[in-house]
Amino acid sequence: MVSEEKRREILERLKNGVIQYDEDAVKEAAQEAVEIGMDANEAIFDGLVSGMEEVGRLFEEQEYFVPELLMCADALYAGLDILKPHVRQMDLGVKGSVVIGTVEGDVHDIGKNIVKMMFDVAGFDVYDLGRDVPLDKFVEEQIKTDSDLVCLSAMMTTTMVGMQKVINKLREKNPDVKIMIGGAPVSQELAEKWGADGYAPDANNALQEAINMVSALKRMREEAEANKKA
Repeated sequence: MVSEEKRREILERLKNGVIQYDEDAVKEAAQEAVEIGMDANEAIFDGLVSGMEEVGRLFEEQEYFVPELLMCADALYAGLDILKPHVRQMDLGVKGSVVIGTVEGDVHDIGKNIVKMMFDVAGFDVYDLGRDVPLDKFVEEQIKTDSDLVCLSAMMTTTMVGMQKVINKLREKNPDVKIMIGGAPVSQELAEKWGADGYAPDANNALQEAINMVSALKRMREEAEANKKA
């Protein structure tokens, strides 16, 4: 049984290691978390991810810049490599499939990777297109996989405009697909203006939004099936 004090200490070390882009400190804390049998999900989300959320805030406030952001991400990934094999899947009562990627022209994929991991842990089937994804590729992949949800990420105002094009094309091909957008320059207002179903400021919200959307989609399908039979 891990003591509360020890648990908090390791979470703090993971979080601070990411913020201070100290890979060795993160690896050491992650290794210790595994050795003492700490919950890997907790170590990732309450330690590493909460560190990265703070890094995101520092970046927005222009205390950190792209070089720091990338070094923090390296520290985050170093911890993930150790913890990920020990992650247990959550049963959240809903499963779905999701196409996810960072839009064309944008190579920032830290946030997208954290959201992807949340989906993995929640038991979603994830089709990760990576970063700098041609806009048509999102549409092609959704059709090919018949995914419930498409998640578009952007970190730059110059690339986020591509999201609107993807949303329009997806709606033409499949009006029922659920679409979520996220990333630093994106807002709830933009999501509504462009016709996305949801907006996620962070990974936890992304998962909650996704579960709500997939549940709604499944209800719609069930009602359509029931009406056909009637």
